Amino acid sequence: MFVSNETSGTVSVVDVASRRVVQTIHVGKRPRGIRATTDGRTVYVALSGSPIGGPNVDESTLPPPDRRYDGIGVIDVASGSLTRTLKSGTDPEQFAISADGSRLFIANEDAGLASVLDVATGEIIKEIEVGGEPEGVDLSPDGRLVFVTSEEDNQVVAIDTSSLSAIKAIAVGPRPRSTAFTSSPPRAYVGSENGASVDVIDLASLTVLTRIRFPVETARPMGLASSPDGAQVFVSTGRGGTVEAIDTRTNTVRGSVAVGQRPWGIAVSPDGTSLFTANGPSNDLSVVDIGTFREIARIPVGERPWGVAYVRATSR
Repeated sequence: MFVSNETSGTVSVVDVASRRVVQTIHVGKRPRGIRATTDGRTVYVALSGSPIGGPNVDESTLPPPDRRYDGIGVIDVASGSLTRTLKSGTDPEQFAISADGSRLFIANEDAGLASVLDVATGEIIKEIEVGGEPEGVDLSPDGRLVFVTSEEDNQVVAIDTSSLSAIKAIAVGPRPRSTAFTSSPPRAYVGSENGASVDVIDLASLTVLTRIRFPVETARPMGLASSPDGAQVFVSTGRGGTVEAIDTRTNTVRGSVAVGQRPWGIAVSPDGTSLFTANGPSNDLSVVDIGTFREIARIPVGERPWGVAYVRATSR
């Protein structure tokens, strides 16, 4: 398990079996979005030279960004080392990896763009307008579409991965943060922080089918992750301090579990037995048993953990 720690500028490598950090990798400023390649050999992490803001922060009082620190860090899993930093466009926050691993689709939060990076050449080959403050980026199971959420415009933009063009902007709830997909039926689930809701989108028509509202008033949907069988979508709720489970057959909330403080990044183990959340203020990683839907452990990591990427132990 690889956990990005935004304040300490590190990635914690967690051994899930022993529930402890086995390595700390220094990667640069503000590591946030983090993903592993399908073969488990490489972990990418988004780095940013923009100052840390947040709710109720007057951005005019913040220092100017230092663009030298913007990039996508490349971690070799076998050696546990940062091998290089790729171009990213400005202020990268989250990204998706194409199905063949050749491209990264990167949200540039301050520019309202999604940058397409060719991994082999290290060059940005396309910039796509996606609305103000893009954040969540995710690839559909068939690899055909990338969804990018726009916090400012309350929409998610569908990008065709072949033509590298935006094909539709879909209105969703206020301040959308992240997306998760299911294959059968093919749907996207988009969480909206300020709406305490998740919109369900049909991938064939790219239309909203329904909106799921959470019963907890303090719920602020942040990260989303699907179970391997697609039967459930899990939602971390930030200030709500919980993970909510959505039954994808009925599109209703089927359970809730308390985790650490302000859970954000979320990941599910490939066998579907466990989920993990990065809890910023409490500087730890929650481990939840999905069968009983109970938190079974908290693992101390770095300062302000943000994102989580599951990598099989055999890859290291």
